[in-house]
Amino acid sequence: MNRVQQRLDELYAIGASRVGYSREEDSAHELLRGWLFDAGLTVEVDRAGNTFGRRGEGNVWSGSHLDTVPNGGRFDGALGVVAALEVAEQRPELDFTVVAFRDEERMYSGSTACVEDGRLPDAYLELHVEQGPVLERGDRPLGIVTGIFGQTRGERVFEGRADHAGTTPMEARVDALVKAAEFVLDVNAAAADGTVATVGCLRVEPNAPNVVPARVVVSVDARAATSEELDQLVREISFTPAYRIEPVTMSGSPLDALRAELPDAPELPSGAGHDAGILAAAGVPTGMLFVRSLNGGASHSPEELTSPEDVELAVDALGRALARIA
Repeated sequence: MNRVQQRLDELYAIGASRVGYSREEDSAHELLRGWLFDAGLTVEVDRAGNTFGRRGEGNVWSGSHLDTVPNGGRFDGALGVVAALEVAEQRPELDFTVVAFRDEERMYSGSTACVEDGRLPDAYLELHVEQGPVLERGDRPLGIVTGIFGQTRGERVFEGRADHAGTTPMEARVDALVKAAEFVLDVNAAAADGTVATVGCLRVEPNAPNVVPARVVVSVDARAATSEELDQLVREISFTPAYRIEPVTMSGSPLDALRAELPDAPELPSGAGHDAGILAAAGVPTGMLFVRSLNGGASHSPEELTSPEDVELAVDALGRALARIA
């Protein structure tokens, strides 16, 4: 399993900020193509820049993505790609395709292009770090994903009046940031019973320390396991989504294979979006295997951590599940 860790280190050495379609993401895919070629796989690149390493018919896919958020971690996305390659090398009798999608973190560009082009597999199985604390809290190394939250994103705008910070009495102010702050608390309070809602960005105008804010734009990210819960959350927050991705459930032979190989593994939803969700929404039988995230489930940061022992268990489980499917 040292090979998996070594490859993760090599990818991370390219850069912790491998943003979609950046020079760093290009370099990561170039490195992967070399590994795939050395493993005896047929290497392909499609119009979106997705990388495929095919053996035989190979219409069962396994992989993830190689891009990161700015200053991301070692494991998010990359582990799923490297683990699939490891299975291909350990089990040359299996006909399947290792895939690395482009630009997952921002727009799911690679997996979306596959759907748009009608390039869909018979089944897709993605290994991914949990990016949360549930498995760590339960002292469980692996988990089976039952579905992926739907998500909406949008903005609320709050108008005020720019005034001098020193000469304008408090009772005379129309402070847009105060209004926005109250809204942020409302967003936090609206999420309950398994739903989540986040304000991650504020744009304050004129954004000067000695001026009462005249205008604030607030981002909203709201997620839920079902469409009904998502609708309710949007109503409670009271914002207009700019885009929406519906919740999806895992299904078919990949989910069945994971349950057969890991009958005692906990089952849990994913609050994060994944390429698996794009393919599942297009009707592809899809499954996801979670690997325990340590450090309290830290992800999208350099603190991201998964143990070599858990990685070894995950690669073994992935191989056994792929054998059932492929």
